[in-house]
Amino acid sequence: MLRVITNNFAVLTVLGVALAWVWPEGFTWMTDGRISFAGQPLLSLALGTIMLAMGLTLSFEDYRALARLPRALLAGVGLQFVVMPLSGFAIARALALEPGLAVGLILVACCPGGTASNIVAFLARGNVALSVAMTMASTLAAVVLTPLLTGWLAGAYVAIDRWNLLLQMVSVVLLPVVLGTLLNRLFPRAAERVGAVLPLVAIVLVILIVGGIVGGAKAQIAEHAGVLLLATFLLHAMGFGLGYVLARWLGLGEIAARTISIEVGMQNSGLGSGLAKTPAFAAQFADITQAALAPVPAAISAVWHVLIGSLLAGWWRRRS
Repeated sequence: MLRVITNNFAVLTVLGVALAWVWPEGFTWMTDGRISFAGQPLLSLALGTIMLAMGLTLSFEDYRALARLPRALLAGVGLQFVVMPLSGFAIARALALEPGLAVGLILVACCPGGTASNIVAFLARGNVALSVAMTMASTLAAVVLTPLLTGWLAGAYVAIDRWNLLLQMVSVVLLPVVLGTLLNRLFPRAAERVGAVLPLVAIVLVILIVGGIVGGAKAQIAEHAGVLLLATFLLHAMGFGLGYVLARWLGLGEIAARTISIEVGMQNSGLGSGLAKTPAFAAQFADITQAALAPVPAAISAVWHVLIGSLLAGWWRRRS
């Protein structure tokens, strides 16, 4: 059952977004801040749970292995934080996006790769071990690089509080991932049982987050639908395309190039939309209307990258 669900992640995401469009109230409770536990909004807890799920699949040996940084891994992570941020900035400029949409597009472009890329890499007959290592490495690097790159590139539109964004990345990304790894080390059997279920939980949470953003910003999406769909499609098309071409240009083999293409093209859109939705991030905008637009590109991005990735995986799988 879990494999069926993970293999159809793209279809489920599209269905979730469609349902959120016609029934917004069924999803907005996840992202509107009205539900909180111990002073933490439900959205932040959901993002932390997704990162915890990733951490439970890792061991400290995996971290030590990253220190050796094989060529494909180093190239892939480097391309992740060069191709996507610069593409996001270039697209925002070329399409003359409004500040809220531009900042939101750049933010999701500066996020690390998403765990859905591991599923797509498997379907594409890529190097799954490399995919997992890239997701892990980019997630850890993003704790510092996402605030720095977002502040640099999105600073052309609005002053970004990089320190606050860094604190958000530490609390939402770094701590849950390390905690998951520690639990895996201390309680391996329990972690294995919980880890068998958490991928399903993570998929459900991502769909709820994306659906909540779409449902809550339905009016803004309808108003900017054309440019939103074009900008987010171009972002991911450039990520997949340049990721593959540049990997081959660097002398990497076909399987490694496929894997890097998928990792570069698929962002952690749930993280991007969650960060853009936080009150501290929204407070950076002088215009509340523009603040409401910032989470929207990440929500649309979540649909595009799983669609493109799944179609590309099917094509590559048939070629193999």
